[in-house]
Amino acid sequence: MTRDTHTPDHIPGHGADKTPDYRDWDLPDPFILAIEVTEADTDRLGHANNVVYVRWLEDISWAHIESLGMTWELHEATGKAMAITRTEIDYLAAANAGDRLLLATWLTGFDGRLRSSRQFQLVRPADGRTLVRAVSTHACVSLRSQRPTRVPPQYADILAGASVSGGKPMLD
Repeated sequence: MTRDTHTPDHIPGHGADKTPDYRDWDLPDPFILAIEVTEADTDRLGHANNVVYVRWLEDISWAHIESLGMTWELHEATGKAMAITRTEIDYLAAANAGDRLLLATWLTGFDGRLRSSRQFQLVRPADGRTLVRAVSTHACVSLRSQRPTRVPPQYADILAGASVSGGKPMLD
């Protein structure tokens, strides 16, 4: 299955057989975004700033969910969206300007009502190192009130259908 997104750096397809230069993902069938670290991504210490990692997590989250059919147009039509309620990031090694990275994500949980979770792994294929592992939890909110609300059936079908087993448990 090929995923078509508007993100130019998205690598179509899934599974290790279609993933260039890297095969040791934490979970099977990742959605992958290719990243090249720029000078603008670095901080005074000379490595990618933690704020940049958060932006990358958001970028791949939107690209992934939109590729599954949960587009912004669907969010507007239902009047609901999935908002991040918690993110936990483990920084394992530094990324530097010029590094070419692969960021993978998976939907790893859905409670059937309100919350979902997602897992991430950022790798540098040149040396095979995992630089970051992260988990985020999301809650369905009304676009109008910003208050929690039940997931619409369209979201439930997408979230349940795309969730993979074996991921980290949903964060509280």
